[in-house]
Amino acid sequence: MSIVPSLLEFNKKFVAEKRYEDYLTDKYPDKEVAVLTCMDTRLSELLPKALGFKNGDAKFIKNAGAILTQPFGSAMRSLLVAVYELGAREVIVIGHHGCGMTEIDPARMVNKFAEHGIDPLVIETLENSGIRMEKFLRGFSCAEEGVMHSVKMIRRHPLFPQAIPVHGFVMDPETGAVEVIVEDYREG
Repeated sequence: MSIVPSLLEFNKKFVAEKRYEDYLTDKYPDKEVAVLTCMDTRLSELLPKALGFKNGDAKFIKNAGAILTQPFGSAMRSLLVAVYELGAREVIVIGHHGCGMTEIDPARMVNKFAEHGIDPLVIETLENSGIRMEKFLRGFSCAEEGVMHSVKMIRRHPLFPQAIPVHGFVMDPETGAVEVIVEDYREG
């Protein structure tokens, strides 16, 4: 059974009762910060609350592991838009302990593709086109490594302004405690 009917039912009531009024804000982050973080469900509410963010304070960009896999992908584009168009003046990359990307096995995932009906010929075609599943699906050995990978990619990006600081944190997904991996206050 799909979750969609219950979501739509809830939404109608939410709008009718004007519960959205508690969340009204505009598109510009009040605290002028963009946060690249993991899509882990444990962080959805915990991360903003643990850092004192309320609705409208920050631009949140989420993906698996808070990892930038390519310099011209959608997550990096989102960070550039946050900085150049929406007023973000700092970027924070936040990974977390116990991230699923530390346990990911690209070969196992490729097997799951086949189990879910993806024709092995599709994988072969992608591999022959230069898309290496091992690289595309790889994770990292620890959260700190993943955070530093993304921090470095942002800092080195040819379109990212050098005056914008890029920080790296790792969060405990149970307590919300954060550890600063790198704090960046470049002059500029």
